[in-house]
Amino acid sequence: MSPLTLFRRLAFAEAVTWALLLIGMFLKYVTQTTELGVRIFGMTHGVVFIAYCLTAVFVSVNQQWSFRTVAVALVSAVPPFMTVWFDRRAERRGQLAGHWRLAPGRESASSPAERIQAWMLARPLAALGAAAVAVAALTMIALLVGPPVGAQS
Repeated sequence: MSPLTLFRRLAFAEAVTWALLLIGMFLKYVTQTTELGVRIFGMTHGVVFIAYCLTAVFVSVNQQWSFRTVAVALVSAVPPFMTVWFDRRAERRGQLAGHWRLAPGRESASSPAERIQAWMLARPLAALGAAAVAVAALTMIALLVGPPVGAQS
């Protein structure tokens, strides 16, 4: 899977979960029929949001994005559907082109972030497990901290 494919899948998933959460919010606050959509899609969106942010950072190491580009990628996860906009913008600018440059047999890692990425690219199953643990841990921290806005019923 290329950096473009990985990033695009998470950017799209983040946008889809935003749409589902908005539908859930409509049902809860406008029609006042159920809050089940907010409960289910809120958690789903939170998990995918975290996965998207981790993916953006991971891809940024490979693509050698500037701090500004990483910041725009991360901030694009906040407004609905902007991850798709960022994905298209980054592709047009060539910021998602190419393969994993730190994959085995390619470039050597020179920074701690690149060494971590090289290790993960050499061990995809371990990387998948580490990513799942990171998403779960960050989700638990987010749940402990509480919702981004004051809790309202």
